[in-house]
Amino acid sequence: MTYSRTVHVDGRFEETVAAVREALAGQGFGILTEIDVRATLKEKLGHELEDYLILGACNPLLAHQAIEADRSIGLLLPCNVVVRSDGDGIAVQALDPGTMVTLTGQDALEPVAEEATRRLDAALSAVA
Repeated sequence: MTYSRTVHVDGRFEETVAAVREALAGQGFGILTEIDVRATLKEKLGHELEDYLILGACNPLLAHQAIEADRSIGLLLPCNVVVRSDGDGIAVQALDPGTMVTLTGQDALEPVAEEATRRLDAALSAVA
């Protein structure tokens, strides 16, 4: 089962992160959290890792609709967007919103997943 929507970008990491932020904002997603996995693993474990950033992106309207359908759906909301170095380029990844429907079997989440997919795909396309 594929659970991510991914695009690959040529360019610098910092520029790609800025483009991802802008593209997500253009689709109604705000960035609520940011986890610099590279820095965290270096600090806590002394482990070297390529650039790896997790952006906690949220579209309030879609999150509200999903939570109204299933109070536990916060566990599966497609909120994390990963920007990471991948060979000579940058991978930008988001959880496939259809995963919410597949894992829960709740048809009420289908319209939310479809709209989230449309918006995330538009943001990913804008970055690519």
